[in-house]
Amino acid sequence: MNSIHHPHHLHATNFHNHNHQINKNRVRMVDAYQDVKTSKTNRLGETLSNLLNIQKPYQKINPTPSTHSNWNVLNIHEDKANTPTMSPKEDISDRWRDIHGVQEWEGLLDPLHSLLRREIIKYGEFAQATYDALDFDSFSDYCGSCMYNSHKLFDKLGLSKSGYKVTKYIYAMSHIDMPQWLERSRLTYTWSKDSNWIGFMAVSDDEESRRIGRRDIVVSWRGTVTPSEWYENMQKKLEPIGYKDSKVEHGFLSIYTSKSDSTRYNKSSASEQVMKELKRLVDFYKTKGEEVSLTITGHSLGGALALLNAYESATNFPRLLISVISFAAPRVGNIAFRDELYQMGIKILRITVKQDLVPQMPGIVLNESLQKFNDFTGTLEWIYTHVGAELKLDVRSSPYLKRGFNFIGIHMLETYLHLVDGFVSTGSTFRSNAKRDVALVNKGSDMLIDELRIPTCWYQLAHKGLERNSYGRWERPKRDPEDIPSPIREEHKS
Repeated sequence: MNSIHHPHHLHATNFHNHNHQINKNRVRMVDAYQDVKTSKTNRLGETLSNLLNIQKPYQKINPTPSTHSNWNVLNIHEDKANTPTMSPKEDISDRWRDIHGVQEWEGLLDPLHSLLRREIIKYGEFAQATYDALDFDSFSDYCGSCMYNSHKLFDKLGLSKSGYKVTKYIYAMSHIDMPQWLERSRLTYTWSKDSNWIGFMAVSDDEESRRIGRRDIVVSWRGTVTPSEWYENMQKKLEPIGYKDSKVEHGFLSIYTSKSDSTRYNKSSASEQVMKELKRLVDFYKTKGEEVSLTITGHSLGGALALLNAYESATNFPRLLISVISFAAPRVGNIAFRDELYQMGIKILRITVKQDLVPQMPGIVLNESLQKFNDFTGTLEWIYTHVGAELKLDVRSSPYLKRGFNFIGIHMLETYLHLVDGFVSTGSTFRSNAKRDVALVNKGSDMLIDELRIPTCWYQLAHKGLERNSYGRWERPKRDPEDIPSPIREEHKS
């Protein structure tokens, strides 16, 4: 005997019964099926409506247990739509030394102190600005330059309330075969074939200086646009620096110190540009009797340059309080270099992500872990080592991020800032009251879960920079004169 099983537990009778009984049962089954089909259709419509957020304002989503976590994330994300993206600025004037590592951030990292979290994100956004403002269009006349004049940079990038003013742009070049971002333009004639905009210097205004307890000078360094670029071209060769046994990676040092009289923007090296502006600012504010600090930040390659910058700054300004807040930084030098940085009193905080490969380079095998064998090997001058305190994050801690390995997405600075904003402690879940806009994670990656419906790699110029002229034709517009790189203007400003 065969039977048909229906979701509502309606059963067909034996197919060997009389025909009129079979017909009755068929009619009943068709009616019941139509009722169930209508019910399923209604439920499907309600589910799609909820997913698309087109339900009425007073409707409440009641997730099923199997989708509770995703629904919870979606509800929290939707509830934040009308809230600020930054925590309120608190007065840290009596605690700024602790926040900048005078006690090596003891007791402030795990759990992460809210005041420190706020400051880390502030400097991280300065590092992110070096990416957001870079003209990376290979067909642009100004490929490799900053798209905006220094006076407009923060306004254009939504950092006008940061409390800092840009004072100097930094340009870099290299004498070795380095990543293609140094020679990316496809044009025969371009603004510069040798140099690229690699960062900026800024200083806190009067109001921000009162809040943070001193006049803060910031140097922000850009990394390469894709992490694989510098890794593929890295020389993986240690080179002496200073007068002791300190050695640093040859390629990083080349970018920091290279110069050439034949170039337009690197007649002086990035190192010399920064030191000249730093001396001007320190002398100016010291003359006014102000306490001055130097905070250096950068992401990836920018984090490596930040360490070199800190080393040189401490050499030239031994009484200046210097701290480095880096993101996804690779190893830069050997153990002697690390020890010399410590002796100089430089405070270094590295923010890393467990799944990111870049902080593990160079020296994936030959690194600081071998120091425990010093009794057998002696001092190892030829191995790479990390420096400073570490705030280690985990991609899996955020319910907003996709699982799986995405090398580029994990390494992106916006992913780091998202994780910092949600980190409480290694034993806690991602904080539900995190302020930073989750959509920023997908600016240049595909890291957010699909339920959030945030487009991937959405950060770009409208129409990819093309504009319609007066005749209705699409063309690349001319830059405003004040936004065109000018060595004369740069020299005048410095």
